[in-house]
Amino acid sequence: MDLPDVMTAIEVSAPGGPEVLRPVSRPVPVPGPGELLVRVAAAGVNRPDVLQRRGVYPPPPGASDIPGLEIAGEVVAAGEGATHLIGTDVCALVAGGGYADYAIAPAGTALPVPQGLSLAEAAALPETLFTVWINLFERGFATEGEWALIHGGTSGIGTMAIALCKLFGVKAIVTCGSDNKCAAAMALGAAAAINYKTEDFVAVVKELTGGRGVNVILDMVGGSYIGRELQCLAEDGRLAIIAALGGSKAEIDTARVFMRRLTITGSTLRPRSVAFKAAIAGRLREKVWPLIASGAIRPVIHSTFPLARAADAHALMESSAHIGKIMLSTRA
Repeated sequence: MDLPDVMTAIEVSAPGGPEVLRPVSRPVPVPGPGELLVRVAAAGVNRPDVLQRRGVYPPPPGASDIPGLEIAGEVVAAGEGATHLIGTDVCALVAGGGYADYAIAPAGTALPVPQGLSLAEAAALPETLFTVWINLFERGFATEGEWALIHGGTSGIGTMAIALCKLFGVKAIVTCGSDNKCAAAMALGAAAAINYKTEDFVAVVKELTGGRGVNVILDMVGGSYIGRELQCLAEDGRLAIIAALGGSKAEIDTARVFMRRLTITGSTLRPRSVAFKAAIAGRLREKVWPLIASGAIRPVIHSTFPLARAADAHALMESSAHIGKIMLSTRA
């Protein structure tokens, strides 16, 4: 296949608001050993992209400076050890470079596009699916019959967490910022939804669980939420922190931690090694991919913007008016 020498990509011209995202011409990257060159059909927009644009979450060493952590499209070239995937459609977790016509993806983090999903739907899977699986199920040990509290219930992470909880028998309580979003979360399969602007989520959690509390919490807020979340945990409960949108400092009651045998954990995905991400991809392919192919899981997509309108996509994300994923498309 003849490939162009240059492509359109979205560059962060300087740290700032959505307006600093601009289309530029970049050389088409060349895949190395174990890497794929994907002709991107769609890319997901995620909170880490917003933080990178603001200048507070730089790409890890060796990663592209182009934003974008998840893609889907056709493999059009590959390095040594990965050429057997040329001509296939994949979705992939990448450490950067997704907002472009072409992107490099490690073969280990690429998964086949599940039957019945469009490329845009497939591109909405990797970042949220990897994040929820690692933190809620592998680090948070969520198991059938347990209660989970998930903040940001209608975000991309939240909607994926609801779907996985429903499939694996975990009762998901979510927090949302409006009654409409609470209704949307319930329609997606949440066991309960709390409007955090009008209700005290600690009191509601206690009421819903008969005073015992939830077994696991997926937290992207941090800050002052941490102390309140510890009050929500049942004995032997686990708190998994994935972001600190509400601040990185917290005051906690350490006595509550050891008296109730609580676990506080957390992780970031982007800087982890390709080997780690590939191992997660393998487990997802085994445990979750058949469920997606059966139609039991389908990503919730709020809206799709042309690649050149990445700034508008970021503005929508920062407004928090969306329910589900925000996507970019390279296709007219």
